[in-house]
Amino acid sequence: MDATATAAPQTPRILDREPLVLNNRSYSWITNRICGIVENKQPALWWILFIPSVLLTGLMVFCFAYLISTGVGVWGQKQPVAWAWDITNFVFWIGIGHAGTLISAILFLTRQKWRTSVNRAAEAMTIFAVMCAGLFPAFHVGRVWMVWFLAPIPNANAIWQNFKSPLLWDVFAVSTYFSVSLVFWFLGLVPDLATLRDRCRPGLKKFLYGLFALGWRGGNRHWSHYETAYMLLAALSTPLVLSVHSVVSFDFATSVVPGWHTTIFPPYFVAGAIFGGFAMVLTLMIPCRRIYGLDDLITPKHIDNMAKIILLTGTIVGYAYCMELFVAYYSANPYEADAFTLRGITGPSTWAYYFMFGFNVFAPQLFWYRPWRHNMWVVMFVCMCVNAGMWFERYVIIATTLERHMVPGSWGVYSATWVDKYTFLGTFGFFMMLFLLFLRFLPVIAIGEVKGVLPQSNPHHDDHAEKGVQEEDLMNYPDRHVAKPAAAVA
Repeated sequence: MDATATAAPQTPRILDREPLVLNNRSYSWITNRICGIVENKQPALWWILFIPSVLLTGLMVFCFAYLISTGVGVWGQKQPVAWAWDITNFVFWIGIGHAGTLISAILFLTRQKWRTSVNRAAEAMTIFAVMCAGLFPAFHVGRVWMVWFLAPIPNANAIWQNFKSPLLWDVFAVSTYFSVSLVFWFLGLVPDLATLRDRCRPGLKKFLYGLFALGWRGGNRHWSHYETAYMLLAALSTPLVLSVHSVVSFDFATSVVPGWHTTIFPPYFVAGAIFGGFAMVLTLMIPCRRIYGLDDLITPKHIDNMAKIILLTGTIVGYAYCMELFVAYYSANPYEADAFTLRGITGPSTWAYYFMFGFNVFAPQLFWYRPWRHNMWVVMFVCMCVNAGMWFERYVIIATTLERHMVPGSWGVYSATWVDKYTFLGTFGFFMMLFLLFLRFLPVIAIGEVKGVLPQSNPHHDDHAEKGVQEEDLMNYPDRHVAKPAAAVA
């Protein structure tokens, strides 16, 4: 008789330094749990969220159709506020897409194992957020059917772009970011698409999963090529995290408009993008964790780590807010001082500045207290504050700055129209519709990556168990062994 058949059952494994899967779960349990989200019927809450998302997407399409047939004037921007909600929403959605590449690329290169349970959803969020962002500058030009002239391609009219314009830099930066992020996301999906292919019954779904799995069989050669390509794409994506939002900030920093002409914008925008992106990741993953029963895969350790990053980047953003005021004072430029004074203290849009400061600086300070980082209601409250605060930040930078020019005769107050509001609301529906479809048809968690970093049994378990050491006390112990993902596909 096999000796393992009569062996006493093992006690639950004590967590290693970075626990990723709790309760001694097996490889097959991980596969069944993640694939079950795609293979089983969706819960009622999925439909409750999906149907309004489709309706809001239809509202967005109607608003854009109305804009094309009527003119950009329906958006409400006028002199002196030529950029308003459209560019505000563009920068907001680009910032939302920053966390996906950061989690996938930078945390992968630094060997942060806790990223494996959240990187797939963050990458998908990046793709969908950039799609929402690209809509606004495309329709802002007025004749959307002429947008292709922004690409430096030969044309009969001999029209060439102004390569000195930061707006054209946006075109290259955002399109490159979207392309690389899409390839990176798809490459990570390939092993899991093969798993779904092997589990499907013959039919259209099996054919499509097999088509996009690119003939994956999970052999050693496949895994070797996969890991090499993944590493190269991660290295290529890392500079994009810093460059994309830096280039977006050049739209403002390279101008001479008081309030924009400052060198702090590139690091300020990058920190704010990571800040808002991580908040959106938690906003999406905490409900998914609850609805689909993923508590053993998205553990409190993941949420705790992301809350710490939000706290760090929120503090950096608060420092940037204070530094803006100091630079305006120290420069002895009366126009700079007036721009920040009117924007934050005495201007007509002071309310937006206070919302921005309260949501982005004060709300994340709750994360200094560890029990609040593990309380899902508190985490969701802070993340929702950050999501709102980051939009107010972009509104304050763009609209309220343009309300006050150097000459008082050109001052004005911006007021959004119903088309502005419904278009922005519709992009949320478009974003949620795409994300819900992603949950329905693709694995939300990277199956192979989670298995690849699943810690083995701790050889010191008995000693610590007898001494009554708690799990948190063992997080300083290094990982013992790492299972190879090539042998882990169930």
